[in-house]
Amino acid sequence: MIDFEKELEQFEPSLEIDQVNDAIYKNDITDMTDILKEALNHKQED
Repeated sequence: MIDFEKELEQFEPSLEIDQVNDAIYKNDITDMTDILKEALNHKQED
């Protein structure tokens, strides 16, 4: 039988996942909210 506790102790997250996580949190990505705010600001200026 599989000893789940032992298997969990040996578990280490993939380096790829850590790298993706860092890339997501460190990037300043424009999202839909930013686009809408910018559009509203342009509309108010006109």
